[in-house]
Amino acid sequence: MTLTDRLGRATARVSAPVAVVDLDAFDANAADLLRRASGTPVRLASKSVRVRALVGRALDAGFTGVMAFSLAEALWLVGTGVRDVLVGYPSVDRDALARLAGDATARREITLMVDDVAQLTLLRGALEQGPSDPLSDVQVCLDVDASLRVGVGPLQVHVGTRRSPLRTPAEVGTLAARAEAVPGARLRGLMLYEAQVAGLPDTNPAVRLAKRLSVADVDDRRGDLLAAAETAVGHRLDLVNSGGTGSLETSSAGPHVTEVTAGSGLFVPGLFDGYRSFRPRPSAFFGLDVVRVPAPGWATAFGGGYPASGPGGRARLPRVATAGWALTGTEGAGEVMTPLRRRSAGQRPLRVGDRVWMRHAKAGELMERFDAVHLVRGDEVVDVVPTYRGEGKTFG
Repeated sequence: MTLTDRLGRATARVSAPVAVVDLDAFDANAADLLRRASGTPVRLASKSVRVRALVGRALDAGFTGVMAFSLAEALWLVGTGVRDVLVGYPSVDRDALARLAGDATARREITLMVDDVAQLTLLRGALEQGPSDPLSDVQVCLDVDASLRVGVGPLQVHVGTRRSPLRTPAEVGTLAARAEAVPGARLRGLMLYEAQVAGLPDTNPAVRLAKRLSVADVDDRRGDLLAAAETAVGHRLDLVNSGGTGSLETSSAGPHVTEVTAGSGLFVPGLFDGYRSFRPRPSAFFGLDVVRVPAPGWATAFGGGYPASGPGGRARLPRVATAGWALTGTEGAGEVMTPLRRRSAGQRPLRVGDRVWMRHAKAGELMERFDAVHLVRGDEVVDVVPTYRGEGKTFG
C-alpha cells in the first residue's frame, strides 16, 4: 500500500480539504534532527509547526525550548505551560511588551530578540510601566548578521539574507552595553542564523561552495562577537544560538554554540527535497477531492491554492504527492479549483470523488489554512488536534 493510499484510507470518512500529519514519519524526523545535532540542545522553531499538540510532542521527544516567531505567541505558549521561549525576531508590539513586563512568569521564561536601540527604547518604556520590584529581569538576545561577504569595497558580494544590522564586534559590544543598561533587562545571549547554509537546498556546486565558505566565516567570527558582548556587559552569556534544519551538523559543531534550532525538518515540506544533509521523510500533507474531470488525462480538485511565502515562482507552489499527476503550468494551485494533468498515459485516471494528496512548499504555513490536523498512524486517524488557527490564534 502506498503512502497516499494509506492517507486516503485513514481519512476516507473525513471531508476535504483535510490536513494530516503522519506520526511515524514525524517521530522519525524528530529523532533524526536530535541525532544530527550530536548532543547539542535543539530548540524547536514553532513557526514551522503551528500546532500546539505537535510542539508538545517534539518537546517530549527531546527538543529543548521553543523559538517563537512573535512575542504574542511566546506569551500565549508560556501561558499554556511551555518554558524557555526565545522570540526569534524583534518585536515592536507595545501591548505584548507591556504584558511581558507585568508577568513574572513571562519575564522568567521569555527571551526577547533585539538588533537596534529603537527596540530597546520600546522595552524600556514597557518596563517603566511594569512592577516597581520585579522578581526577574527580562532576558535579551542580540541577533547578529551571519551572512557571507566575499570581496572588498564595491566588488563585495553579500551572500545570505539582509537580516540584522549588527555584524562587527564593535557594533555588538555597543548594543550589548545599551541592552544591559535598560533597568530590568539583562543580556542573555547571541543568535547567528546562517540562512544561506540552513535555508538553501544543495542544488549545485556553487551553492555547496557558498555553504562551506559561510560555515568557516561564521565559525571564525563567532568567538570575537561573543567576547565583545561579554566584555561590554561584564558577565558570561549562557545562550549562543545558531543553525536550522539544513545546517544542524555544521552549526552544532561550531565553536561557542550552545544550542541549534530546527522545525521544518519535522514536516519536511517541498522546499527541503533537495538537501543532502538528511533523508527527506515528508510527514505533513493535505488532501483535496476531485470534483470534475474536464477531459481525458485531466482532473479538477476543490481548493488547494496554498502558495508559500518567498519569491514568486513554481518553487512556492504545493507538490502533488499522488503519483503520476502534476499541477498545470498555466494555472498552478487555484483559489477554489486546482486543475491537474496526468503525466503519463500509464497512470490510473482520477475520477470524481477521488482524493488527491499534496505537500506544501513550506512547513508551518500549511497549518494557517486549517482549523484542525488529523494525526495518522498506519492507515488510521489516531487523533484530531487544533492548529493555532483552530485555537483562535494568529500571530502574523
